[in-house]
Amino acid sequence: MELALPLVVGPYVKKIVCEELGSPANSAVNCVPQEDFGGHHPDPNLTYAADLVNTMKGGEYDFGAAFDGDGDRNMVLGKHGFFVNPSDSVAVIAANITSIPYFKKTGVKGLARSMPTSGALDNVAKALQMQLYETPTGWKFFGNLMDAGKLSLCGEESFGTGSDHIREKDGLWAVLAWLSILATRKRSVEEIMKDHWQKFGRNFFTRYDYEEVDSDAANKMIKDLETAMLEPSFVGKKFSSGDKTYEVAIADNFAYTDPVDGSVSKNQGLRIIFSDGSRIIFRLSGTGSAGATIRLYIDSYEKDPQKTDQDPQVMLAPLVDIALKVSQLHESTGRTGPTVIT
Repeated sequence: MELALPLVVGPYVKKIVCEELGSPANSAVNCVPQEDFGGHHPDPNLTYAADLVNTMKGGEYDFGAAFDGDGDRNMVLGKHGFFVNPSDSVAVIAANITSIPYFKKTGVKGLARSMPTSGALDNVAKALQMQLYETPTGWKFFGNLMDAGKLSLCGEESFGTGSDHIREKDGLWAVLAWLSILATRKRSVEEIMKDHWQKFGRNFFTRYDYEEVDSDAANKMIKDLETAMLEPSFVGKKFSSGDKTYEVAIADNFAYTDPVDGSVSKNQGLRIIFSDGSRIIFRLSGTGSAGATIRLYIDSYEKDPQKTDQDPQVMLAPLVDIALKVSQLHESTGRTGPTVIT
C-alpha cells in the first residue's frame, strides 16, 4: 500500500493505517504537517499527485490513495496505477455496501450525488432499489438530507466521498471503506472495478478545468451558450462528431428544490442531456482577480460489456468535440486546451 498525503491528515493515517491496521510505516508518504504542503499542490488528482501515480505504475503496490491537506477528499488507485474515477468510487462503495461494518449496523437510508457527478451511482441505486438524490455542487445539500435521516452515502466528482457518520466529506473513511471491500471481495481494485462495469454498465466521465480565464470572457461565453440552449429549437437538435450522432432531449440551467426545507437553488450549471442519457455540463466558478474557472463535464453511459474497457478519453472524444463546438469555449476564451483533465 502507498499513501500520499500532506498536512493534518498525515498523523491520522499513520495512526489508523500504519499502527492500527499494520501497514508498513514507509507506506505513508508526505505525512508531516507543513504549512506549504511540502511544496506540493494539495488537490488529490492525476495531475497533482503524479508522484504517487508513477510509484503505483511500478507494480510494487496493490493499493494507493492520496488525500488533500485536511483529508476530506481522496483519490484511489489500483496496481500499475489503475485510476478509480471519483464518480465510480462512490458507486462501488454503494454496490458493496454490505462489506462495510458501519452500514451493517445502520442500514442505508439513501444515496446522493452532485449534479455534475456521473450517473454511475444512479445505476446502482436503480438496481438495488435505493433512494437517490441529485443535488447542486456543495456539501451543504448533502448535510440537509443527512440531518433529515434521508441520506447514508454520497459523493462528488471532485474527489469528495462521505457517509452520515459525519456531516462532511471524509476521504480517510472512503479509503477505509475501499479496504473493507477489498478484504471482503479478495479481488484487486481493477478486478472489482471491471466487474462493477460488467454488472452495472460504465459511465465514461471526464472533467476539463479551464483555470484563470478572463472573467468577462468566461461570463459572456456562459451567457451566450445559455441563450442558445434556451431557444425552443435547441431541444431535438442533432449534433455529430465522427460516427456518433446525439439528439438533445433536455437543455436547461439546473435548479434544485430541497426536499427537506423546500428552498430553491437556481443557476447551478448548464446541462445538455441527450436522448441516450449522455450529458454535457458547463459550470462557472470564481470571478476574483485571478479570473474565473470554467468546468466542462462529459458523461456517457455504455452498457455493452465489450466496450466498458475502452479508454475514456477515446470514448468521450465525440462529446468533447461537440461540447467545444456548441460552446465556442476556445474561441471565446483564447484557450487551446484545459489546465487540468480529470
